[in-house]
Formats: sequence, C-alpha cells, structure tokens
Amino acid sequence: MLAKVISGALIGIDAYPVEVEVDIAQGLPQFSTVGLPEGAVKESKDRVKSAIKNSGYDFPARRITINLAPADIRKDGTAFDLPIAIGLLCATGVVNADNLKNFILLGELSLDGQIKPVRGVLPIAVAARDWGDYSLLVPMDNAEEGAIVAGPKVYAVRDLGEVVALINGEQQFIPYQTQHNLQNRDSSPDGEDFAEVRGQEHVKRALEVAAAGAHNILMSGPPGSGKTMLARRLPTILPDFSFEEALETTTIHSVAGLLSRKNALVRQRPFRSPHHTISDAGLIGGGSCPRPGEVSLAHRGILFLDEFPEFKKNVLEMLRQPLEDGQVCISRAALSLTYPASFMLVAAMNPCPCGFLGDPQHDCTCTPPMLHRYRNKLSGPLLDRIDLHVDVPRVAHKELDDLKNGESSAVIRERVEAARVIQRERLAPYGLHANAAMATRHIREFCPVDDAGQKLLEMVVDKLGMSARSYSRILKVARTIADLAGEENIKQVHLAEAIQYRGMDRKVG
Repeated sequence: MLAKVISGALIGIDAYPVEVEVDIAQGLPQFSTVGLPEGAVKESKDRVKSAIKNSGYDFPARRITINLAPADIRKDGTAFDLPIAIGLLCATGVVNADNLKNFILLGELSLDGQIKPVRGVLPIAVAARDWGDYSLLVPMDNAEEGAIVAGPKVYAVRDLGEVVALINGEQQFIPYQTQHNLQNRDSSPDGEDFAEVRGQEHVKRALEVAAAGAHNILMSGPPGSGKTMLARRLPTILPDFSFEEALETTTIHSVAGLLSRKNALVRQRPFRSPHHTISDAGLIGGGSCPRPGEVSLAHRGILFLDEFPEFKKNVLEMLRQPLEDGQVCISRAALSLTYPASFMLVAAMNPCPCGFLGDPQHDCTCTPPMLHRYRNKLSGPLLDRIDLHVDVPRVAHKELDDLKNGESSAVIRERVEAARVIQRERLAPYGLHANAAMATRHIREFCPVDDAGQKLLEMVVDKLGMSARSYSRILKVARTIADLAGEENIKQVHLAEAIQYRGMDRKVG
C-alpha cells in the first residue's frame, strides 16, 4: 500500500515542495524514514504513532517506510508530522487518496493528536502559488500567517480528526480569511517620541539625516548622555513600510519562528538590539541548522549595537559584507544560503574605556595604551562603512530642566518621508529605495559637485587621508541633506554638514 502527500520545506527563506511517500509492506513491524531527515524528523515516528492511536485510528503493525523527496536535501523541523500521519491513514484506507492530491499539509503533532504551529508557513504559502492548484492545510495558530498574501486557500485545523474530516469531505470547512490588511495597518508609533529628548539638537539632526537616507550612524559620548534613548526613538521617524518591505520582513521572521497567532505580520520596522556577548552565528546567521541572524531579523529596520567596542572583534568584522551588499551568504559543504540583510546600523560607544574622555565634568583615567587598544577594536574598514559619526556630549542641567518639548517624531517623520519620496522617484529605475544604497555609478550621476565643493572635498580628503569609501559616504550623505532641504543640486553647505559627520576620520587622522 502506497500513499503520497505534498508538503513543503525551506532552504534559507525560499520554499520548495516535498513529496512525502508512505509505503506499508508485509514484514516485521518497523518504522524507517529516509530522504536525509534530521533529528526532529526522525523522532516524528513516535509522535505520529501516539497521535494516530489517541485519535481513535488503528496504527498498522507492519513494515513502514517514509521517503521525503527530493531525497538529496536535508530536512529538518517538525512540519512533516502531519503529512506523515495522513499518509499512513491514506495508505490504510482511512483518508480518500483522490481528495488528498489537492492539499499541501504542514503541522506538528502532539501525542493526543492536536496540531501545533510550525515555522515557515508564510514563504511556503507564497511559493505554493507556483506549485499547482493546491489548498494549504495548516495549524490554527499559523492560519493568519498563511493567509497574509493572495495565494492558495488556507484551511485551519486543530487536530488529526478535523484533517481527516476535511480531506474526506465529511465536514464543511470555510477557508480562513485574514483579519489584517498590510496596506491598512496602523503605522503610528506608540510610546517613545523625540519630543521627550532634552537638548542634543545636533544629534537629532544627524539621526534625521540618517533616517532620510537609510544611512548607518555611530554615536560616541560619555555614559548617560542619551545615546540609547536617542537610538530607541529612531524607529519613530522612519518611513512607513511598503507592502513589499513588510512581506520581506515578515517572511524572515516566519522562517525564524518568531511570529505568533496575534502578530502574524510585522507591522513596524524591526528594531533589534542584541547583547554584546552575541556569537558570530547569532549576529550573522548560520549554525548546524542554519537560521537567520540578527542582521537579517533587522531587515528593512534598525540593528542597534550598544557598547559597540565591547563586541568581539571577529563578530564586528563579519558585519562588513551585509553592510556593503545588503545580504548574508552562508556557505556549507552541502549547500549555500543567502539571507536578506538590508538594515540601518546604529551603534553607540563611549569615547574611551572609562567613558569620560573630553568630558569637562569628569577626569579621564585612561592611559594612552588603553585608549589605543580601545579604539583599535573598531577597524578602519568597518568605520568606513558607517556613514555618520556623531559626538553626543553630556546634557547640561539647564537643558534637562527645560519643560518645553522639542520637535515631535511626527513632525520629523514628515520631512524624512518627503526626502524618501524624492529618492524613490530618482532611484526607482535602478531598483533602489534610498541614497545609502547608491553604488559608484549612481553617485557619479546623482551627486555632482560644483567647483567650490570640489575644492572643499579636496582639502578635507587630502588633509585627513580619507579612503575612497569615506569620500563616497560623504557624497551620499550630502545628497540626503540636499534632499531634506528640497535642493536639486548639492551645495557647499550640504557638503560641509556631511563632512562634520566624519568625526572618527578626524580622530584617526
């Protein structure tokens, strides 16, 4: 007796169909799974056996062979529990084989037959549109996720008995309808607001420039100067998600298993803030069973690294590729994966180990060798990839005691969105969304500088010994400043402001 069930699996964030073949033959009772199954897949035989028995069905005491095709790709996760169980019931005549051909099945089984949620339902639902005319049968807690996009019909089930009744047509089930619309979401940030920040006007301006052009930014200042407070308010001035951006981000979170039934889609730009003890696999992605790292979970949002020099140097150096390419490539002997990682890097650090270098209120106790070692934790190539370097001084008591609120996030966001509209219209033919993504050819076309500006750049670049990458970063930031001002051409004043945001270049020089 042979049965075939269609399921799905993931390679990176891409889904592919898996045909679960179930064969029941004469012989001593045995249950074997082939097709490169990982540990969780191998263990499914015990869950499946108990789930079938506890749901009131007979489990065949014969030689059972499960094949997961294509058999040359490793399979992991618990999503094959349900298709294996239904395949066994189909092979024993409980489930109608003709009706089963119309469904894609995903789900983890508990020992009593209840169906638990699994990760990766969204990318499988998106890819299933190209696999044929199928309906998707998923756990109840994954139904919202599977129905986000216009794809196959999604049926939500709670237990094994419901699945059998649905496939056999014994009970009428209505396809699940999503309760949310990505295009009509509430994008207004709640809680934190730039109006609460006292002083630090030049830092707020730098963050506005960074948000307008999706530029990376590094803030340096003594403890308690407001670096973390400012960084956590940066998402409140970022432009709203587009449908495509929200779908990309939600897909990554689905693959990582971070979506819940109540939050089946990512409504606001992500803000990820890992601790400085994070490993390279945790930050970039990978592991024995590769998963997206923090840089991918921050896709289309912000990756905030507080206490920047305290991260392991080898971990920080791994940021170079995603900062440059907007993606992470993880190579293994058996396969190579690519995860999206287009994010804004926001980093914060103290100016020295004790934190009080340049602070007029406290004396710095660091020796020159200590200071040298501290700064050497951040390599020149890494600093080159950060567009804005900003000093965050201690806030004076007069400013802290000021009861007058500053500009609200809503007001700043209006200017940021206006600048982003200009950039999208300019860069749309090249598939880019912000100035930070411009390559050399785009800089030459969209960042022309007049003679006065060229003289200023020549003087600064030669004096500070800036790299070609730093030079390009200055032009990109100047282009964003001009967009915020509504200017078509980059002027000397825009260049001057962009140059002042290269504080680390001046210190190194």
